Amino acid sequence: MARAKTAAAAHPAGEAVRLGLQVKRLATELGLELTPSLRAQLRQAIAQEGYAAAQERAIEALSRPRVQALARQRLCQDLMLAGVTIVDPATTYIEDGVSVGAETVIHPNTVISGRTHIGRACHIGPNTIVSDSTIGDRCRVVASVVEGAVLEGDVSVGPFSHLRPGSHLASGVHVGNFAEVKKSRLGRGAKMGHFGYVGDAQVGDEANIGAGTVTCNFDGVSKHRTVIGQGAFIGSDTMLVAPVRVGDGATTAAGSVVNRDVPADTLAVGIPARIQPKRRSRRKGRAATERGP
Repeated sequence: MARAKTAAAAHPAGEAVRLGLQVKRLATELGLELTPSLRAQLRQAIAQEGYAAAQERAIEALSRPRVQALARQRLCQDLMLAGVTIVDPATTYIEDGVSVGAETVIHPNTVISGRTHIGRACHIGPNTIVSDSTIGDRCRVVASVVEGAVLEGDVSVGPFSHLRPGSHLASGVHVGNFAEVKKSRLGRGAKMGHFGYVGDAQVGDEANIGAGTVTCNFDGVSKHRTVIGQGAFIGSDTMLVAPVRVGDGATTAAGSVVNRDVPADTLAVGIPARIQPKRRSRRKGRAATERGP
């Protein structure tokens, strides 16, 4: 009789039944819902390590997220006690070491990590990722990704934009929908309201970058720099073929391909762009006429 039992246990079918029973037992003890994938994982763990080791590993794996959740909860509580509003702590992920100023509101589904400092009275999120960045006071970042960037005060970003490492937005800058900025500095009050790409660029104060503008910074071998002067107006769908410089107060017409420097206070038009004297606007002309000599 003993030999019969030993032979049955050694039989592959008997071993499969034994593993199946142990999987069900382990799932019941831990309160797990057995899916086909989980059943296969538990079966493999028990077969390779034994029941006790598989149980210990499963308990450790299940407890880890709970410990992390408690740590995040404590961090959110500390920030809220310091004057930060976190709309939904359950969906907000803030790493230890992040600093957030009072009166800032963090909206749901926001992840803030790394060496990040956020100033006072900001609105961050919803659906936003911020890592290793400095954000000044009174900034707003909506449904966007900010990584390795610096935002001075009163900057607005998004929704659906991406600030890549090396981006520096001076005070009052606005970056709107579906825009990407990489390794570039945008001067005070500069505007990039709609989709486009600015990379390896210097943008002057109060410059306006029209929708669809692209700084063509890569020639297939090397990256090149674009400089846009103060108060320049870059028309929609302008291609700035770097290296290129657009002077202070200059304008590019919509759809232009600018592959040479544009002097200050001139107009670049066409493909490739031709330089023309910048005409005074009708509004300015009427104002001068109304004022008289």
